[in-house]
Amino acid sequence: MASWLPETLFETVGQGPAPSKDYYQLLVTRSQVIFRWWKISLRSEYRSTKPGEAKEIHEDFLENLHLQSQTALIFGTRILNYVINLCKGKFDFLERLSDNLLLNIISYLDLEDIARLSQTSHRFAKLCMSDKLWEQIVQSTCDTITPDVRALAEDTGWRQLFFTNKLQLQRQLRKRKQKYGNLREKQP
Repeated sequence: MASWLPETLFETVGQGPAPSKDYYQLLVTRSQVIFRWWKISLRSEYRSTKPGEAKEIHEDFLENLHLQSQTALIFGTRILNYVINLCKGKFDFLERLSDNLLLNIISYLDLEDIARLSQTSHRFAKLCMSDKLWEQIVQSTCDTITPDVRALAEDTGWRQLFFTNKLQLQRQLRKRKQKYGNLREKQP
């Protein structure tokens, strides 16, 4: 099942804890964990220091407590736990789905479920607030969308349009027509 996974499973970069300015990269591939570092210093003794790299196969990373502690120190325990799970073959397949596919799936959820899902992660919060999702929801709940309504939605946002009651929507459409009607009259 993991054969369709990309070669790079996870990648992050970071800076060492203060006062360090050292730069680090953590890369997890299908078979290895690669930990890279670049020494950044104004001190003359470190100017000629070359970048370093530690490569471990997944099984060896699980036993390398020093590399694990370095990972936790630089990137945090949450990232370390995620990398350990990747090394153990515990993949988050939902996280690997494309945004378009996830938006399509989310559009079938109830509003309460969308609100709950938006609280689970930054990615889902962004997806659940996206105009693309709310455009799909509005299109699935409305019989027709007039060009005026579409233009209003593009100005105010599809989510805002969805939660606007009919009376407010009519008022906004009237104001928009007046505004753009007045602009057209002023043009030569």
